[in-house]
Amino acid sequence: MSYSCTQLPLAIGFPFIVSLLLLAVGRWLPDFLGKILAYAGFLLPAVIGIVAWIRFGEHVNPETGYAYLVTLPFGLKSLGIAMTLGLNGISMPLFVLAGIVGAAAGFQAINNGPDENKPLYFGLLLFILSGLLGVFASVDVFFFYFFHEFALIPTFILILCWGGLGRRTAAIQMAVYLTLGAMISLAGIIMLYIKTGSQSFDLIALKQAVATAPLDACSQSMIFGLLLFGFGILVSLFPFHSWAPPAYTEAPTPVSMLHAGVLKKFGLYGLIQLGAMLLPLGLERWAPLLLWLALGNIVIIGLVTMSQRHLKEMISYSSVMHMGPCFLGIVAYSAYVGGGSAGIGAAVMMMFAHGLSVALLFVLCQGVYKRAGTFEFGEIGGLTKNAPVLAGFFIAATMASIGLPGFANFWGELGIFVSLGNLPPWQLALAVSSIVISAIYGLRAVANVFFGSQSEPLKNHLATHPARDITISERLASIILLAALVAVGFYPKLITDPLDKVLKQDFSTTAPAALPPDCQDKPSAPPAAETTLASNSTHR
Repeated sequence: MSYSCTQLPLAIGFPFIVSLLLLAVGRWLPDFLGKILAYAGFLLPAVIGIVAWIRFGEHVNPETGYAYLVTLPFGLKSLGIAMTLGLNGISMPLFVLAGIVGAAAGFQAINNGPDENKPLYFGLLLFILSGLLGVFASVDVFFFYFFHEFALIPTFILILCWGGLGRRTAAIQMAVYLTLGAMISLAGIIMLYIKTGSQSFDLIALKQAVATAPLDACSQSMIFGLLLFGFGILVSLFPFHSWAPPAYTEAPTPVSMLHAGVLKKFGLYGLIQLGAMLLPLGLERWAPLLLWLALGNIVIIGLVTMSQRHLKEMISYSSVMHMGPCFLGIVAYSAYVGGGSAGIGAAVMMMFAHGLSVALLFVLCQGVYKRAGTFEFGEIGGLTKNAPVLAGFFIAATMASIGLPGFANFWGELGIFVSLGNLPPWQLALAVSSIVISAIYGLRAVANVFFGSQSEPLKNHLATHPARDITISERLASIILLAALVAVGFYPKLITDPLDKVLKQDFSTTAPAALPPDCQDKPSAPPAAETTLASNSTHR
């Protein structure tokens, strides 16, 4: 078996094996050896992901659109379930995102984690990382779902054992919501499998089955509705978002980075690969409602974010708010908006950029807490005097989150807003208001934390706990994330080139211009013209 066929199993399997080793015998290993194993487990997937990214074009199969395809001897052949791994232009950026954020979270955990039970802590984080990589590398839809659940279990344990004061309530609320969302989305996946009659959960086979015999409008609408609400709960779509901010606020920083930065993209990715691609009539049926729910994320959650006076809560709510533009990119693919596949491509770019920027903000937020002893705005102020490098990184991360040119977020937001050009002006204004809202709460946080006069509580804290600037390990975690944001910001073709190929192949047409009102068994008809993400934005 060639290296190209082994790198995905290696990227997923190595952190899993290290995790099992640390969980089984970690307490008896010397501390330095445990850290070396953990470093290897966190770094190897990032290296493999970056190499796969660079060599993607050499290995992609023009017929399937996938590279590095390999089928492992796991699954149930009688049910059409097989562990088939591979990357296409949509999954590749998210697989790389998992590797990069995983490496940064690893640095944060190893150098700033708890003093006790370190092997258990590292092992559970590596367990999550293995699941994240499996989610985006899975071509088989069953294993795509399986790896998501695989990653959720240690997430609950880590929050319960190492979370903040409200960890129990946050973990239980998270468990209830995500279990409900997972069950609804599983029902949609099973119904899709049955209705297509493909006898396989393989995404390539499902795509071929739908291309040969498109599902009727009623079936598409029903399945897409299940996927929308199931995945929507998992992505914190308004109004099913209330579990996310408390969970991210109370979770240990590496868990917040991995879940808000990567695992939450599971639902958006599923809506793109299963919903928009296979069920265009269903998307057309639900697009008006999804548009309003996405605007709810932007406007209502945005206003809630602006009202926060607790730094980590603000970042947690901002993560929920920024899911709104991602959903709007999917809406733009429908004939209801008529934006073509550019919206899908921009949504993928936004998912990649948001994952990096929110993970970076969580790292720096923890850096503020270590030096100020609090997350409350009113008890900090003037921290630049003690930590100027931390301030510089935080300002850069805030600018990225707002969507300034030079960062990857800019291309995602620009592509989404351009693809929504057919909306009424007032709806488009509500969508674009995300930039203004982000600027208000982001710049206010910078001003309250790093500039102005130091508060009396902070002066008293610094008198007994002198603060120094961020450490080398904190800088490394920040540099990893910021470098990726800037690299794609200045050269977006790193993502748009492979992404455009899959958009042309699998999203070459949008949903029909008119949905049969009587929900009769009418197959989808190919409509009109198409533009890609690159031609619409990044190649200007």
